[in-house]
Amino acid sequence: MFEKFCDILCNDKQFITVEVNPPHGASIDALLEDIKKYKLHEKVTGFSCTDNPLAKLKMSGVLSAIKIQQTFNKPVIATMSMRDKNKLSLQSTLLGANDFDLRCILALTGDPAKFSDQPDVKGVLERDSTLLLSIIHHLNKGVDYSNKVLKPAPKPIYPFAVANATAKDMNSLKKRMVKKLNYGARAIITQPVYGLENAKELLALFEEAKTLSIRDTAKEAHLVLGQFPIVRARTANFIDDKVPGISVPKEIIDEMNLAAMDGEEKEQEVGFALSKRIFDDVMREHGKVHLMTHNRFDLCAELIG
Repeated sequence: MFEKFCDILCNDKQFITVEVNPPHGASIDALLEDIKKYKLHEKVTGFSCTDNPLAKLKMSGVLSAIKIQQTFNKPVIATMSMRDKNKLSLQSTLLGANDFDLRCILALTGDPAKFSDQPDVKGVLERDSTLLLSIIHHLNKGVDYSNKVLKPAPKPIYPFAVANATAKDMNSLKKRMVKKLNYGARAIITQPVYGLENAKELLALFEEAKTLSIRDTAKEAHLVLGQFPIVRARTANFIDDKVPGISVPKEIIDEMNLAAMDGEEKEQEVGFALSKRIFDDVMREHGKVHLMTHNRFDLCAELIG
């Protein structure tokens, strides 16, 4: 399953994954039914599963990922946040997930614990996401982080990483890409991209980063462009003002603000048209996209077509 998934990432013209956010509750079944309702599993290459984003309590991302993967027989990229786990917990989770054939892992430093909705939460953070990439590198050699042999050795694990889509100094963004490639990332998923020029700039940066990496795996690494469709003006304004690493072009914000003045129906109509245009432009330019919609699977299905 994962070998084919990675082969599609490396060699096919179209690679689409959709993010699933587990619920604040004890079952993911309602989300699975929603995916089935819109036949989204028939339209995508695979899924990803978040791990308590913004440090808000959700059902386990890894266990949710296993259930999604078993339900649809589609590969799932399981996010693992460094915020909540030390080396022991990270390795233990990876080994357990491996036995369930969950083998694509998105390494994330994670949002600070101070954002949590749970009282007095303390972060466990031992290091940034490069520690998890380093652990995966060890496990793929058949040893744990202390170089003790694992019996049996785990099946190959495919590490993914993340990158911002914009920065005041784009050269610093390239350096962070190089760092993650040096730690063995097989693919890097960006924050949402809202314009073709931004997409082209990121692709050029990534190609430069690959040439600067010391790791052989970097030669076959790929960039996956994030997409977060905007159908509400307030969402466009919030993302642009409050979310680091994401910049929504002023012309999109202006168009959405104007549409909102004519009512919600007009606002959503304009927002979808803008989102569809961006999605289609990015797919034509690169063809490797990661959709984030806060579980709006109807919107995902409509965008993909």
